[in-house]
Amino acid sequence: MNSTAEKYSQLIKSKAKSFGFQNCGISKADFLEEDAKPLEKWLKNNFHGEMKYMENYFDKRLDPRLLVEGSKSVISLSYNYFPKEKISTIENFKISKYAYAEDYHEVIKEILRELVSELQEEIGEFGFRVFVDSAPVLERSWAKKSGIGWVGKNANLITKQSGSFYFLAEIICDLELLPDHETTDHCGTCRKCIDACPTDAIVSEKIIDGSKCISYATIELKNEIPDYFKDKMDDWMFGCDVCQDVCPWNRFSVPNTQSRFNPNEALKNFKKGEWKELTQELFSEIFKKSPVKRTKFSGLKRNIEFLEKSSGKI
Repeated sequence: MNSTAEKYSQLIKSKAKSFGFQNCGISKADFLEEDAKPLEKWLKNNFHGEMKYMENYFDKRLDPRLLVEGSKSVISLSYNYFPKEKISTIENFKISKYAYAEDYHEVIKEILRELVSELQEEIGEFGFRVFVDSAPVLERSWAKKSGIGWVGKNANLITKQSGSFYFLAEIICDLELLPDHETTDHCGTCRKCIDACPTDAIVSEKIIDGSKCISYATIELKNEIPDYFKDKMDDWMFGCDVCQDVCPWNRFSVPNTQSRFNPNEALKNFKKGEWKELTQELFSEIFKKSPVKRTKFSGLKRNIEFLEKSSGKI
């Protein structure tokens, strides 16, 4: 590998750090050979439930060169979202920590574009696309390949230094860069996430039956929540953090320093009574810039009513 590739790789990593990214790793843009069969099997088992979009662009998911023409490198980045304060769950429904604040898609995409703009000032023009949990990109596979972390038994990417409360993002580009090496797996014999999952969604190590996951039921599912989830939702109205909360590596999580990820003030004061009275107008006001808007007012209302029924209060 030439010295230019090494120089550019170092520049990208130091620049990523200065823009607030926790980790940055690089992989060669190539076919993800070891992911092809597992992905096919996961889809065949219908573990994606009603997320039919997962069946689309199978080849592009496995080969970034089909997604971004002329691409040579995949730059994987992680961005901490662990909150400075947790929203109280006393007399309250629960919401996943990643949804406490502004929509991460928008926040991180903006940061990525600024990062690339600065890189192009120093390197010169290069072809690229940025991704934040969007488009058919197997984010964890690329992050694992680039050495950022390993895939835990709960299928989340975990790092020794900071656990798993972070977003993943990618810059797929036509720069020839120096690839990093994978790290080792440090889950050992621990089964805390498997044993703690309220719905038994972790069917085997690293394999999630998405159709049994509380996050899927409260966000992705568009129809009525199946009876399977009755008495298992543990008051989660949007998302679920159980498998991350019990992970021993998350004792190393530190609060993020991104002001746009500070908890939404409106969420701090809500209690179950207020949630039950939620109107479309109030939903639109509170969640205008939030990831919660993905489930829409009707979806969040459905989740709250299901939780109420499960507790026998309706």
